[in-house]
Amino acid sequence: MNIENINTKKYSADYEIKVAVVILNWNGRKIMEEFLPSVVKYTTCEQTKIIIADNGSTDDSLEFLSQNFSDVEQIVLDKNYGFAGGYNRALEKVNAKYFVLLNSDVEVSENWLEPLVSHLDENENVAACMPKILSYRQKTHFEYAGAAGGFIDKYGYPFCRGRILTNLETDEKQYDTPINVFWTTGACMIVRSEIYNQLKGFDEDFFAHMEEIDLCWRIQHAAYSLMCIPQSKVFHLGGGTLKTDNPQKTCLNFRNNLFMLVKNLPANKFKRTILTRLFLDFLSAAVFLLSFNFSHFAAVIKAHFHFYKSMKKLKKKRKDILRFSKIAEVPNIYQKSIVLKFFKSGKKLKFSDLIF
Repeated sequence: MNIENINTKKYSADYEIKVAVVILNWNGRKIMEEFLPSVVKYTTCEQTKIIIADNGSTDDSLEFLSQNFSDVEQIVLDKNYGFAGGYNRALEKVNAKYFVLLNSDVEVSENWLEPLVSHLDENENVAACMPKILSYRQKTHFEYAGAAGGFIDKYGYPFCRGRILTNLETDEKQYDTPINVFWTTGACMIVRSEIYNQLKGFDEDFFAHMEEIDLCWRIQHAAYSLMCIPQSKVFHLGGGTLKTDNPQKTCLNFRNNLFMLVKNLPANKFKRTILTRLFLDFLSAAVFLLSFNFSHFAAVIKAHFHFYKSMKKLKKKRKDILRFSKIAEVPNIYQKSIVLKFFKSGKKLKFSDLIF
């Protein structure tokens, strides 16, 4: 990976289209039936194409798509490569200036795409944008996976403007100002293809979960910024592939968070942060065990086993990233423990309560 040579000013006119909206599908026939109509109806930007990238589905997804949405293009992969690998392989086949990564369980609203495209057109230093993400089931509230912009604390715990850990705020337009964020959600994000490709996209060792935060961290190493543009609004169902209480999801989240930290932390914060996170993970495992939640306790242990096994490869990736990093420290990291502050607040903490 060579982030030193990224230069979005060298725009090539060789792109086939300007915007590609790419939806990754895996056995999601029913989800497509419910959510794809809004994407087709409201994706009205010129030079835009909608593409379904099928991740080795075994249901009748593709047959349903061919019969009901013949204008939607298909990219068919031979097996399930996960979120990270599926998108990487699909986007290799797409020639567009901007990639839109859109979850299959997202309902979009009228003119949802235009504000995102316009912001990238007008701001060459911005690598990626996301809309405001609201809950599909409770449309007055922010949704877990992104809300109104993603951030992390000093220990790598993700949270959002509008969602602190499990506390989801009501959308009262309090976060309708565009803002620089630390990460844009993989549920719905638009990214410059040139930057995505030169950073080699998502890290496929993540498979799924937090790969977008890792990518956003690497983008910021290259001195580009990320934005939430709340003038664009979508509604996310969430949990379409792995439910919140699935032990596999617990394993991926614990493991991938450690992957991300080892790869991206600056040298002056590396040792202390990693040691603290290992201790905090130990406490989490103990809570699972004492609560007789043995499957999630085992998931944390499995995550750490995979983490230690991957350390050699992670250190090589870290060396490559920091070697070409253009900034001393990435901005928009909350320099306190969001977990501690959350429990001190009685689980009622709001983003507006925080001081960065």
